[in-house]
Formats: sequence, structure tokens, C-alpha cells
Amino acid sequence: MSMPYMAHLSLFFVYPVVFSIVLVFHRWDVVTPMEFVGFKNFIRILSDEVFLQSLINTGVFLLLHIPLQIVLALFFAVQLNEKIIARGLFRTIYFLPVVVSGVVVTILFQQLFSFETGLINQFLFAVGIDQVPWLVSEKWAMPSIAFMATWKNVGLYVILFMGGLQSIPPELYEAAELEGANSMQRFFHITLPMLNPTVVTVVVLSVIGGFSLFIEPYVMTGGGPMNSTLSAVLYIYNQAFNFGHMGYAATMGLFFAVIIFTVVKVQRKFIETEVY
Repeated sequence: MSMPYMAHLSLFFVYPVVFSIVLVFHRWDVVTPMEFVGFKNFIRILSDEVFLQSLINTGVFLLLHIPLQIVLALFFAVQLNEKIIARGLFRTIYFLPVVVSGVVVTILFQQLFSFETGLINQFLFAVGIDQVPWLVSEKWAMPSIAFMATWKNVGLYVILFMGGLQSIPPELYEAAELEGANSMQRFFHITLPMLNPTVVTVVVLSVIGGFSLFIEPYVMTGGGPMNSTLSAVLYIYNQAFNFGHMGYAATMGLFFAVIIFTVVKVQRKFIETEVY
């Protein structure tokens, strides 16, 4: 009974992991035989300024994207948890971008952010504001990608927060209201503490998803301008499939996985608290 699962696990998880670990000690371009290079790939990482820049870019994206996504998701979840007209319709609308293809959404926003023909700049021009080089400026490219990624993914976290909100006993709000607590006091002293497990889940998923930034810069900017939107995953992809440096790409992937694991463990330690 367990053989189909074990075969699937071995083929799509165990084998790729073992093969990638073997690759980190070799130079391989897929065409020619592997060449053992020892720890040269690890040494190369330490002097690779572009890889360091890609890590910094990914960190900047996380700093822009994660807070914006969590705040918006919690705000919309609180609003959609109230008894409002057409609540089911609004919940569906907010979730729709999640199920749309990431490539389709990226191409859509690429057109919206276009300097000359984009609707955003046309609107700015119509109201007398200078057009903004959203995707061709080092200053604006990454914030534009962060905004697009937030629009694409926020619906998923709205659903998660709504699930957490609906699990809070209404008696707590009734008791607090009888004691004279206003809406802000109820939110900060009841809602947020009771949402702690959901917040931890949302933060962890958001960080892991943010670290996997690839489609957005790949389609919208190609990592430019001047590598300002080159994410770590995009750089790994380029090294593997554009330059044929499979061993070096595997080494960067392993290094990047260790970074993600460390960040997730640290953030859980500081964010996760016991709810009484």
C-alpha cells in the first residue's frame, strides 16, 4: 500500500536532493561529463558579488512585500468578516488573483507599469503628475514588483486570517464591550493575541514565498535595471540554464536553502508566543 507513495517520494524528492548534493562538488554543463572540483563552488560563492547583490535584492523585496501583504490581508479580512452586503462576492473577488496564472498577472502589470503606454502613467499624466519609470528605474523597479506580488497573493492570506477570526469566541468581544472597551482596544487586546497562530503561519508562508521570487522579475525586468531586481532564485536559474553552470547553481541553491531555513527558525522564535 505504501509503495506508490514511496516511489513518488524517491523519484521527486530523495533523488533530486541527493543529486543536487553530488552536483555541488562537480562542474557540469549537462553536455559534457561531470568534473570533480571539490569545494571550488563554495569558494566561488564567497567572491561572487552578483550573488550577494541578488540576496540583498531578495531581502529588499521581503522588507517591502511582507509588511504590506500582512497589513492589507489582515485589514481586508477584518472588513470581510463583518456582516456586509454581498460579502460572499467580495471574498471571491479578493481571492481571484491567487488562482490566476502568475505569468498572466505579471504580463498584465508589465503593461500597466509601461512608461509610455501604461495606464498608470497615463493617469498620472492626465492629472498633471510626471510619469514614473516604474520598471526601468533602479529606485522604482523593486517596489513595483513588490506591489504586484502583494496584489497577486494577498487574497490567500485574507482567507487564512478570516479562518482565524472566525475561530475567536464571540463571547470575548461581548464581555469586552460590556466592560467599555472600544473597537481599537478589542482589536489589540483580543483579536491580535487570538490570531497569533495564524499570524505565525502567514509570516512563515509569506517569507518562504518571498524568497522564491522568480516569475515577477524574470518576466517584468529580466533582473534589471543594473541587476536591481535580480532575485536569488532568478540568478540561480540563469547560472543553471543560461550559462550551464549546474554545479555552481546547485551550490547556490543549497546555500540559499540554508538561509531560508535559518530565517524561518529565527522569525518563529521571535514571533510565536503562547496564547492564553
